[in-house]
Amino acid sequence: MATFLYRLGLAAFRRRGRVLLVWLGVLVVVAVGAARASGPSDEEFSMPGIESQKAFDLMERRFPGTAADGATARIVFVAPRGHTVTDGDLRKAVEQAVTALGDGPQVAGVADPFASKAVSRDGATAYATVTYKVEANDVTDAARTAVNKAADRARSAGLTVETGGSAMDAGGGPGGSAELVGLSAAAIVLLFTFGSLAAAGLPLLTAIVGVAVSLFAILLLAGPLGLSSDTLTLGMMLGLAVGIDYALFVVSRYREERGRGRAPHEAAGVAVGTAGSAVVFAGVTVIIALAGLSVVGIPTLTKMGLAAAGAVAVAVLVALTVVPALLGFWPNAVLARRVRKGRARGGPTAGRDNLGTRWARFVLRRPVAVLVLGVVGLIALAVPMASLRLGMPGDEAKSTATTERRAYDALAEGFGPGFNGPLTIVVDAQGASDPQAAVRAVGDRIARTDGIVSVAPACFNEAGDTAVFRATPSTSPTDEKTRDLVETIRRDRPAVERQASVTFEVTGTTALNIDVAAKVQSALVPYLAVVGGLAVVLLLVVFRSVLVPVKAALGFVLSVLAALGVLVLVFQKGHAADLFGVEQTGPIMSLMPIFMMGIVFGLAMDYEVFLVSRMREAYTHGEGARQAVVSGFRHSSRVVTAAALIMVAVFSGFIGEDGSLIKMLGFGLAAAVLFDAFMVRMAIVPAVLALLGDRAWWLPTWLGRVLPRVDVEGAALGHARSHDPRPDPDGSVRAQV
Repeated sequence: MATFLYRLGLAAFRRRGRVLLVWLGVLVVVAVGAARASGPSDEEFSMPGIESQKAFDLMERRFPGTAADGATARIVFVAPRGHTVTDGDLRKAVEQAVTALGDGPQVAGVADPFASKAVSRDGATAYATVTYKVEANDVTDAARTAVNKAADRARSAGLTVETGGSAMDAGGGPGGSAELVGLSAAAIVLLFTFGSLAAAGLPLLTAIVGVAVSLFAILLLAGPLGLSSDTLTLGMMLGLAVGIDYALFVVSRYREERGRGRAPHEAAGVAVGTAGSAVVFAGVTVIIALAGLSVVGIPTLTKMGLAAAGAVAVAVLVALTVVPALLGFWPNAVLARRVRKGRARGGPTAGRDNLGTRWARFVLRRPVAVLVLGVVGLIALAVPMASLRLGMPGDEAKSTATTERRAYDALAEGFGPGFNGPLTIVVDAQGASDPQAAVRAVGDRIARTDGIVSVAPACFNEAGDTAVFRATPSTSPTDEKTRDLVETIRRDRPAVERQASVTFEVTGTTALNIDVAAKVQSALVPYLAVVGGLAVVLLLVVFRSVLVPVKAALGFVLSVLAALGVLVLVFQKGHAADLFGVEQTGPIMSLMPIFMMGIVFGLAMDYEVFLVSRMREAYTHGEGARQAVVSGFRHSSRVVTAAALIMVAVFSGFIGEDGSLIKMLGFGLAAAVLFDAFMVRMAIVPAVLALLGDRAWWLPTWLGRVLPRVDVEGAALGHARSHDPRPDPDGSVRAQV
């Protein structure tokens, strides 16, 4: 692989104009296609195989068109203290608002709160529900503006009015601030690392190119594939992080080779052949982990994983082609000043101690203490994960500055916490002699269940063999008692079904979220085992060692569990929640842990490959096991540190996003990278290698014959260079090495 990539780097360097034209053409094509596309769909979440989804599917069959009916908006009216919404002027203001809402564009109908009994018992709160002829993603700005104008008129009469519902969600996606924060922090780290504006700017430029191609491609495919706005944000998050890091590794190796006296084209080829080999392997691990999310069986998760994997693949291709092409245009600009002036020979760090070597020698002197402190520290951080609670936070997790959150709070105060998350009961009465009596029996039994405060009248389909009614819990949608309530209703179901001669299922958004959380939680350990096993196999091939891969996989598990523990501390238990802009604590989003495992697996392998491959390279060239650790840190610690800081900065920038998933994912990934890069790879890894010594690189002879050889260290590059004496377009001839 190293030889192929070496030639690819040379070709990109020599044919730099053609390479950039090809990428420019790709960018223009996807940009034009994206401009004509419909954009993110934000389609409803679905998960085949769970009870809630089966009930939804039954409703679609028995109530044709119901599930596809349009979006809804909910307008909440709250009377001033000491008044009720039924007071003369206030009631008139509500009725005028309802009339105005009915005249809005795309509106199918409006439920008058006074006619539909949508007024709280104390008369202080009422709500009107607006249904639309189109789905949420197709609601126009004009329709939302009409709702806001009606709300403003009601406010002028003294009412407090808040709005919510799917129709009022204008959609998300990358907003710009998070990306700007990440890029700014990355620029500072790169400038400090390289001491050159050009060297710092090149990884940023190539990462932006890769992200632009990825985002336009996602936008182009969003409509046909049903990709959400969160997919866009995730693609940008990962594209920026890995795009900068992968380019950083190639540029760093190029500078190192130039410092050793190689010609520009030769240095570019060697950089792509060595660092590029590690980039390919690291990128493939991320792609496999993200694509592997499809085995969980959640369509939304599969789409997000595949889209993110595509963004990573683009970042790898950009690092292997665009980076050497740009180096071809400005071969000396990225070099340190002392190298440009010819004052540095033999490699910028060859034989000299730096902070990395000093740290490595410290660990080698005290490996047991460093290992124990690192492992115990990560285990302590992981302890809170034992109380991990999964769910799907809704409007209650939004900032109190948003009208959706205020509407949620007003409804909870006026109608009870469970009003925002009613359970939907779907009754299949095809086998009943008297369907209506049977449905009433089911409703009466559920109404007597502890934790149910009210049951609405049932609605039958045209055939009269299927009914739907709502049961309102006494607790909020994310409360553990609500989950227990759903389990109780389902546990008591067989007796109820035998008595009424019907079958029924519990669904609705609240039940769906509970079912999804249960399925995802049951998939965590198997997925972690699969990903950890994959890490062992991949690293076994790369490092041709048995113990190094096992150590890497265990380190990955520690960093993931520690990151999840910190996530629980902040987002679930509320410790330092204000510092990170968490308005309301609650369950961790169901998709978060398994998604984070997939992403962190790939990122953890990045640092393992870039750091340990230089140790392996030194060891295969004759250095002792302990000295190889020092050599690896001499060449790689600075760039790995910079890469980790860049990723932490990019991910941290997304903590300020409004979307719960993206906010949690940004925080979780930043924590995981921090733990994995600095506690696992920089401390635990050298400590373990110091204790193992030569045994770290042991491989059974029979296994060595079976495993394919992947030349990540670039051992075969000398032969490839000696057989290619063609001059570079600038007239120089390749140095024979």
